[in-house]
Amino acid sequence: MDCPSTALITGASGGIGSELARQLAAGGTRLVLASRSQERLARIAGETGGVAVEADLTDPEQVKALVDRALEELGEITAVAHCVGSILLKPAHLTTPDDWSATLATNLSSSFFLLHHLAKPMMKSGGSIAFVSSVAADKGLANHEAIAAAKAGLAGMARAAAATYARQGLRINVVAPGLVETPLAESITSNESARKFSESMHPLGRLGNPREIAAALAFLLSPDNSWITGQVLGVDGGLSSLQVK
Repeated sequence: MDCPSTALITGASGGIGSELARQLAAGGTRLVLASRSQERLARIAGETGGVAVEADLTDPEQVKALVDRALEELGEITAVAHCVGSILLKPAHLTTPDDWSATLATNLSSSFFLLHHLAKPMMKSGGSIAFVSSVAADKGLANHEAIAAAKAGLAGMARAAAATYARQGLRINVVAPGLVETPLAESITSNESARKFSESMHPLGRLGNPREIAAALAFLLSPDNSWITGQVLGVDGGLSSLQVK
C-alpha cells in the first residue's frame, strides 16, 4: 500500500499518533508532527525524521500557525491525521461545566479548527483527512455522555465536510476505536477489574493495540484508497455491532 508523500499528524506524541508516524515514515512519507508534549514529541520526530511543532489544537491561532508551518515545511499537505483526544468517564450529573467544556474543546473544537484552516490549501490539490472518533459516538455506553457527544459531533462534522469538499478531491473519513492500550487509557487499563470488564465488553475479548488503529488511519490516508470518503470505520473488536453473550 502506497503512503502519502506528505502528512501532518496531530497528537503525534500519543500512542496512536506516534505509531502512525512510524508507519508512514517507514513508507517514505515526509512528516510534520504536532503535540503539546514537547519532550515526547521530540523523541518521535527523532525516530521518524519528522518536523516537531509544539501546538495546542484547542487554540485556533495555534492551529493556524501549525498549518502555516506545515505548508512551509512540506510544500503541500496531502494527508492529515488528527489524533488529539481525551477520555472522560462520568455520568451527566457528575460532569462539571469545566469537564464538559474541556471535553468539547479537546475532541470537537480542535477538529473543527484544524478543518477550518486546512480546507482551503488542501482544496488546491486534494488529499485525505482522517479523524479519530470513538465507538461511544455510535453505541450507548454508560458514563460516556460528554465524550459521546463530542465524538458524535466530530463524526457528523466529518461526514458533512466530506460532502462539501468531495468535488475538490479532498477525502474526509473517521476511525472509531474501542478501548485501546495507550497512555491516555492507562487509568482504566492499569486497574485489573476495570481492564477485565473492558476486555469482556469487546466481542474479540481483548483491548485494541495502537498499531491496529494506526494501520486503519494509514489505510484511509493512502492514495491507493482514493475512492473512500465520508466513512466512519469502526476498529473496535466488534463492540459497536456484535453481541456474543
